[in-house]
Amino acid sequence: MVLLGVLSGCGNGDTLERFDGPTMGSHYSIQYVRHSAAPGPKAVRAEVESILAEVDRLFSTYRSDSDIERFNALPANSCQIMLGPVLELIRVGEQLSSQSDGSFDLTVEPLLNLWGFGPQSRAEKVPTAEALAQVRQRVGHAHLRIDGDRLCKDAAVEVDFNSIAAGYAVDRIASRFKALGIDSYLAEVTGELKAAGRKPDGAAWRIALEEPRDDRRVAERVIEVNGYGVSTSGDYRKYFEQGGRRYSHTFDARTGAPVLHNLASVTVIHPSALMADGLSTLLLILGPERGWDYAQKHGIGVFFVLRDNDRFIVRTNEAFERMTGGKTQ
Repeated sequence: MVLLGVLSGCGNGDTLERFDGPTMGSHYSIQYVRHSAAPGPKAVRAEVESILAEVDRLFSTYRSDSDIERFNALPANSCQIMLGPVLELIRVGEQLSSQSDGSFDLTVEPLLNLWGFGPQSRAEKVPTAEALAQVRQRVGHAHLRIDGDRLCKDAAVEVDFNSIAAGYAVDRIASRFKALGIDSYLAEVTGELKAAGRKPDGAAWRIALEEPRDDRRVAERVIEVNGYGVSTSGDYRKYFEQGGRRYSHTFDARTGAPVLHNLASVTVIHPSALMADGLSTLLLILGPERGWDYAQKHGIGVFFVLRDNDRFIVRTNEAFERMTGGKTQ
């Protein structure tokens, strides 16, 4: 994922608390306004890290004892009892797959490994047509089925939740904050985030969206966020070049190959960080025309950055401007 710098300031009155740490092979950060009756950062950190540990235990593809990796290791025609959060995200993945005509798919892990981007990959390279055809037999959401509290598969598919798990974690943190009486916060997990309320001085939470460069970090746009999740997906952090072509880690499950269009990054703003996370990936897969039409049809706030030779072109829609209060920089 490609996001985002957080611009913060100092305030008076209520305390602005901050803490951060490692998670999911990356990083998380929390800022929240502590009112007189609100819990302190030590107690809040414990709540946050409990949620993150649960998400990692359920969804991580980088630890063999996670619930999803135990499922991935099963052969075809197998079932495994799953907890509610796993089944919830399987259903979200099914929805996004259906709405993208199969371009978005949670079962692309074998493709990621084949092309060199996955947890079991060995080298980044363009696979042979024969190897690609063989792996594609194990890709497709249609191979999954929910039977009561069991997740079943009729092929040796492997599920990868990396396109939605961090957004789900952010929503879980936001829900816990509400229960704790914390109504002003910015919660970020591996680049996916949600902000609500305002800082102690009354200023909005301001987020810097990066220009999609792989040589240095430059803010393309600064937005104000209140009550929304924000997610950016891009092709410029994980990629390789071969034969004069650039291959990113963003895959179209219908072709089994990385996308090759000129849409460099997509930022989505949505009431749900989970949906922002999944939709930013879905729209990046669909590309500059199909993705734009999808966002307009469904009223999704989007910020597109397109490559045009050695420069970038930005395109935003009315929904994005409305939800971010208009351009702030």
